[in-house]
Amino acid sequence: MKRVFFWLLVAGVVAGAGAAGYSHFRGVKHSAAARFRTGVVKRGDVTQIVNSTGTVQPVQSVQIGSFVSGPVQEVYANFNDKVKAGQLLAKIDPRLYKATLAHEEAALANSKANLVRVEALLEQAVNDEKRALKLRPTNAIAETDLDGYVANRKSLEAQVDLAKASIQECEANLATARTNLEFTDIKSPVDGIVTDRKVDPGQTVAAAFQTPTMFIVAPELERKVFVWASVDEADVGLIRDAKAAEQPVTFTVDAYPNDAFSGTILQIRLNPTTVQNVVTYTVIVEAPNPEFKLLPGLTANLTFQIKKHAQVLVVPNNAMRFRPRLEYVREKDRAILEGESLDGSTGEAANAGGAATIRNRNQKVVWIQEGEVLAAVSVVTGLGDKNCTEIVSDNLKEGQELVLGVKLTTTQ
Repeated sequence: MKRVFFWLLVAGVVAGAGAAGYSHFRGVKHSAAARFRTGVVKRGDVTQIVNSTGTVQPVQSVQIGSFVSGPVQEVYANFNDKVKAGQLLAKIDPRLYKATLAHEEAALANSKANLVRVEALLEQAVNDEKRALKLRPTNAIAETDLDGYVANRKSLEAQVDLAKASIQECEANLATARTNLEFTDIKSPVDGIVTDRKVDPGQTVAAAFQTPTMFIVAPELERKVFVWASVDEADVGLIRDAKAAEQPVTFTVDAYPNDAFSGTILQIRLNPTTVQNVVTYTVIVEAPNPEFKLLPGLTANLTFQIKKHAQVLVVPNNAMRFRPRLEYVREKDRAILEGESLDGSTGEAANAGGAATIRNRNQKVVWIQEGEVLAAVSVVTGLGDKNCTEIVSDNLKEGQELVLGVKLTTTQ
């Protein structure tokens, strides 16, 4: 009886060990099949973009100053006021300029009166000369007296010319005085919005050496604005292509993070900016501003659309970045992990030559599952963005699964 019980116990232990081994084998097999993360080849849109930051600026900032000096008598415009061309913004005390104008008017009147006086003397001198000439044949007048009449007439003719020149000079001085008086009225040269006011009533402006800025007016601010974007030198070529293709630009501002604004590339300025050996170029983006949300000085985060391919075959970028361990790969594809391409060429050979370099740059390897191992598939890539890449070769099909990586945990 004891012997029977012993053999039954041995049989139970063996059966239990066998069951445990089978369960472990099934777990290992399931782990091998489920250790990889996969993604699907599908159709979608691919957009190549360049990101940048910039600042919202008015289309134009007109600085309005004073040509004449003096205390500010009145200020008629304030911050954010809408003004029209020719509208009075401020007035400088005109009393000195009115006095100068009166002085020049008096000087002109004096010059005109002097001309009348000299013309009268000239008329008398001409008559005296004519009478002397009539007496000359009778020798009733000496030659020296006749010469005196002629000289007096010529002198008065010169004085007439001098008086006329004096009148012209006085007229010019009068025009200057009148203009300076008009300059005491500070007027807006354009329609726009006052973005800055730098003077107050009673403040004295001195325009002797430098024209002081009193107001800054931004025209068209409620219609459109410019965004001055700073673009890295490496992306300028792409921006030029986007401008030539009239690609759109989208951007956001921190003041309205949920609103997306759009614009167009207006200009790529040729003057570079170098800061700590980093070269950037200023790209001007024109954007409409009908709701007046885009205020001068706002920081903008821009996205330049370079190219867009719609409904093309795409794969996740992780599929091309994945590099499996050697034991996961079928034997004939293991050479790829050691630097060979699918056609057998080495990495150095694939990188040699211009056309070969381009082909090698666009040729990638993705991995698919074949049972318990991975098989390599060579693909030719096209346009790419931060999420996916276009596939232009025909060795992948829509809906096909690709390996993206290894799962962090496996089922035992």
